[in-house]
Amino acid sequence: MQRWRVPLGFLCAALFIWFARPDWRTLSIGGGITLIGLALRAWSAGHIRKNAALATSGPYSYTRNPLYLGSFLLGVGFTVASGQPLLAIPFVALFLGIYFPVMRVEAAHLAESFGDDYLDYARAVPLFFPRLTPYRDEKTRGTKFDASLYLRYREYRAALGLLIAWCVLALKAVFIK
Repeated sequence: MQRWRVPLGFLCAALFIWFARPDWRTLSIGGGITLIGLALRAWSAGHIRKNAALATSGPYSYTRNPLYLGSFLLGVGFTVASGQPLLAIPFVALFLGIYFPVMRVEAAHLAESFGDDYLDYARAVPLFFPRLTPYRDEKTRGTKFDASLYLRYREYRAALGLLIAWCVLALKAVFIK
């Protein structure tokens, strides 16, 4: 399932753009939501050291899956921007069908890799919806956002994809009524 999440995401985005009937109001509201999702993904990418250390700082102190929460917000924003409420159905189905199973697989991998440290963290920090106060881990206290990680994981591609998709939606709003 993990392999299919990106290709299915692109397929879903293409379908959203095809069926979308955006206007400036839906583009504005959806745009605000997608920018929050994009910012959360960027912040998350600057705090994760994949397979090297357990990420518990930054957004990971609020939710165990801030990258996926950011992706969820991107999807919600696109759904709103589309101007087609029924597009929420395939979005929710795709998200629940792909991302929640992936989160479970990743949780098992992290438990195996980081043992009790991960189990303590998992007991304190929700899987998806964030907690209101940050989790405090003495091992990562003082860890700051690292822009080199953002670049290493090529998270800027999400911003480029968002820009391209938003331009297409804006063109649809102007030329296709």
